[in-house]
Amino acid sequence: MKLRSEIMLALKDYIHRVHLSQSQAAKAFGVTQPRISDFTSGKVDEFGLDALVNMAGKAGLRVELHILEVAR
Repeated sequence: MKLRSEIMLALKDYIHRVHLSQSQAAKAFGVTQPRISDFTSGKVDEFGLDALVNMAGKAGLRVELHILEVAR
């Protein structure tokens, strides 16, 4: 859930930074306007990680994941 939240925050920042309306964001990300409405309302559970990564890619954002071994 933390990964999804972080991607959503980055996408929200992108939408605000480039001044996109919900309909413009929907078109840019290849989703419907109601999906963007869910997104901007913070409904994290409505979006899978794959969908968010795809949206980030369409926004020109690169998502990186680092997996570290825990010291024992």
